[in-house]
Amino acid sequence: MSIWTAVYFVVGITALVIGAEALVRGAARLAARTGLSPVVIGLTVVAFGTSAPELAVSLGASWQGESDLAVGNVVGSNIANVLLVLGVSAAVGGGLVVAQRIVRIDVPIMVGLSILVFVLGFDNRLSRWEGALFVALLIGYVAWTVISTRRATAAASETAVETEYDEALSSERLRESSTLADIGFVALGLVLLVVGSQALVEAATDIARALDVSELVIGLTVVAIGTSLPEVATSVLAAIRGQRDLAVGNAIGSNLFNILCVLGVTALVSPNAVEVPDGALSLDIPVMIAVAIACLPMFANGYALLRWEGTLFLVFYAAYLGWLVLDASDHGIKNEYAIAVVGFVLPLSVITLVVIAVRGRREPVSLPN
Repeated sequence: MSIWTAVYFVVGITALVIGAEALVRGAARLAARTGLSPVVIGLTVVAFGTSAPELAVSLGASWQGESDLAVGNVVGSNIANVLLVLGVSAAVGGGLVVAQRIVRIDVPIMVGLSILVFVLGFDNRLSRWEGALFVALLIGYVAWTVISTRRATAAASETAVETEYDEALSSERLRESSTLADIGFVALGLVLLVVGSQALVEAATDIARALDVSELVIGLTVVAIGTSLPEVATSVLAAIRGQRDLAVGNAIGSNLFNILCVLGVTALVSPNAVEVPDGALSLDIPVMIAVAIACLPMFANGYALLRWEGTLFLVFYAAYLGWLVLDASDHGIKNEYAIAVVGFVLPLSVITLVVIAVRGRREPVSLPN
């Protein structure tokens, strides 16, 4: 592993973060100029923009024959979005507000889609028609969400999205910028995403070979965390600013787009079927499903993710990463580690989640400002 591997890695991460931000800002302004409401912009342009790094990396990996990296990137990002992104946001922001719609609609959809990935990938591949199914579900989800949100909570949702993206969508900002400049932001974002994905895939492959670990593990850890940086930055900043409901919506929405858009488009346009490794089916996808299910009792806890619950998410994520490292290195204590986690940490966590679920019927909690 040469110094250029580190350079490619840093360049790739930096380009993905900057590219995603440029794409979101430019596309949001262009959409606003057409008269689209902020809620439509938030549910389409912004949601896609935060998942753009994952899409770029997975497409690049698939076309380079690194299917393990493509799948690991999506699964690892979904795990990181919940345990890392929401965990850090809740811990730093003093807790997060969870909209009732997310608990009743979006999280159950996330659970169902996570299970669908396992079912469709059980034959160790995602074919083109399965990718087309995901894309069709994506179109249906976005259309249904926009229509239902406009009918039920358009005013509240528009205010929330407009608050987060006030600098990009305000009339004054639109007058200060030009359509040509906004097109330039979109073009710059797309170029940086392409460059960043290629650099990151190249670096991740070199790291995997140097450390003698699989591309799946690198995708689940290094690449997944790297492509989740836009979600980390957006959610943490929203939590610090007091826009705690947006932090949760950003993470959950990104997970939905990762499955439907990233996996769907990758399987649809890939020259070959996207291979799903046995390791992902035996551990990582089940973890992704378990993490999604864990959101239900956590979020139903007064429709808030409290600081201690966010800390628990971070403990879960550290335990998961610890297992990946021990398993990849075939460390001698990995069996004892597994016994400790399965025999103590998980049962204790299940009991905690049951207690939370029972108490979760109380009125929504008030978080400190």
